Amino acid sequence: MKRATPLKNLNFELACFQRRLKIGGLFVFLLALGLLTRSFYLQVVQHEYYIQRAESNRTSLVPTAPNRGLIVDRQGRTLAENYSAYTVEITRAEMASLEQTLIELGKLIEVTPGQLRRFRRLLSESHEFETVPLKSKLTDEEVAILAANHYRLPGVEVKARLFRNYQAGPGMAHVVGFIGRINDRDLKTLRENGREQNYKGSVHIGKTGLEQHYEALLHGRTGFDQMETDASGRAVRMLSRIPPVPGKDLRLHLDLELQAVAEHAFGNYLGGLVALDPRTGGVLALVSKPGFDPNLFVDGIDPETWKSLNESPDRPMVNRALRGIYPPGSTIKPFMAMAGLELGLRKPGDTIADPGFFSLPNSSHQFRDWKKGGHGMVDLRRSIAQSCDVYYYRLAVDMGIDRMHDYLAKFGFGEKTGIDLEGESAGLLPSREWKKRRWNKVWYPGETVIAGIGQGYHLSTPLQLAVATAMLANGGTRIEPRLVEAVRDPVTHVWQPQAKAAQQTATFDPANMAVVREGMMDVMRPGGTAAAAAAGARYTFAGKTGTAQVVGIKQGARYDAGQLSRKNRDHALFMAFAPVENPRIVIAVIVENGEHGSSTAAPIARAVFDYYLTGKRPGTMKLEANDATE
Repeated sequence: MKRATPLKNLNFELACFQRRLKIGGLFVFLLALGLLTRSFYLQVVQHEYYIQRAESNRTSLVPTAPNRGLIVDRQGRTLAENYSAYTVEITRAEMASLEQTLIELGKLIEVTPGQLRRFRRLLSESHEFETVPLKSKLTDEEVAILAANHYRLPGVEVKARLFRNYQAGPGMAHVVGFIGRINDRDLKTLRENGREQNYKGSVHIGKTGLEQHYEALLHGRTGFDQMETDASGRAVRMLSRIPPVPGKDLRLHLDLELQAVAEHAFGNYLGGLVALDPRTGGVLALVSKPGFDPNLFVDGIDPETWKSLNESPDRPMVNRALRGIYPPGSTIKPFMAMAGLELGLRKPGDTIADPGFFSLPNSSHQFRDWKKGGHGMVDLRRSIAQSCDVYYYRLAVDMGIDRMHDYLAKFGFGEKTGIDLEGESAGLLPSREWKKRRWNKVWYPGETVIAGIGQGYHLSTPLQLAVATAMLANGGTRIEPRLVEAVRDPVTHVWQPQAKAAQQTATFDPANMAVVREGMMDVMRPGGTAAAAAAGARYTFAGKTGTAQVVGIKQGARYDAGQLSRKNRDHALFMAFAPVENPRIVIAVIVENGEHGSSTAAPIARAVFDYYLTGKRPGTMKLEANDATE
């Protein structure tokens, strides 16, 4: 007999169904709640963000580079200006074949091998979506040809760009400097300083000179145009505009005509000159000979030209006024004389007998005077006027190198002056501690002897020497030299004077200062080492000649320029101020391999003094022969 099948438990099945229904409903509810929450987050909480994202899909910000500020001299003569020109530029990412595009462009306009090399160098330094200039300063005909063929040259654009022009040329290259294309190192620096955004759309940045030091003022503020774009990214219309703010203009203390006079006075010699106002620290002239054409760098210098500049034995890229370090030679003697008086080691009337040489106790080595046979009986004033080496050999030994170091440091030797240019050298003011730290060697007495006449380890720049000389001119105030005198706001067009340069005042006995100044005036009088250079001057001036050895001379031998190549001949130095009663200008000049300060350096200074104080341009002044030739 077959068993009967049990009936279904409807209550149980209904309970299971309801339970599944509730779980499903809860799941659907949670999904709906998640969607609603996400929708609320996107549409309410993130409303501004997505509005901006949506807007950015419809619009784009186009940066507008500002006009760079001008640089003018004290008379308003332009040293650095801007001009507009057309440039053909290439965006690598927008073309199928770069090489084919270059071939096609070469058929339409002339592209020189140098321009092509520069383009490839810039291309290697750029991202593929950045525009790279191929040829600048297009003619109107070239612009028309490229415009007519634009449809078949994707990735090629003709743009109007601002270019920098340096009217003063090589003579002002080391002062004004130059701008160059922004590279990765520049971008890194801008990013670290939080200034990268302000350089959107800018191609150039200051690389040297005032262009570099005052970059933040000269560059200005970038503007932005908000453009509506279509699906292809082409501009449809402008929605809003933030105009760029031009950079500020700079007016210098420097006089362009005075600079030209100083540069011309060097003739074929190399060297550096600094002229300062001892009252304010304003730089009236700053010459480094030879110079170079800064316009070569604006559009990107070609490798051959760069190599010729960088490897030239004349080193035109070195700013000799700031970075050229030379033994100060006998120009150190007025400062040594001040030290001797201030430290009580010498009195103005004290005399010594100069036989033409000096020897240390228990030594047969002779430190010779520049004048064979010596100067006879010499007091302090005559030691400056005649540049007596033996006087300062003895003074140096009595003073010792450490006291010499500490006293000369008061005049700024061994320190940067703080001028508003980059790359200044601090020179070298030696001491026992310095030699021990640098070479791990002891200091020898003979090194003290030659330090007394500015030889040995002592190295200084023409700028340092000018600042030190200014202290003798103004009575002890150490000025901080400044090139920029005023800044003009591009909105108000009002010149605002720069803050006064920092000054330090050293305390000197006026009587001691007067004696040293008289000695420097004697240098320019008959019998002084620079008397010929001062002949006929319509003003009084005080100075000091100097000679710095380039190669050593053996014991017992005499210096003979005829036996030496030009590059091994002595350097010539001269420093002076005028007029003595109320000094308005200080000059320090070095002539590389010029041999004697009296015959080469002093006449250069005289030409600058004449123009600045009397308006007289240099003529064909012939120096008479003079006994004193240092």
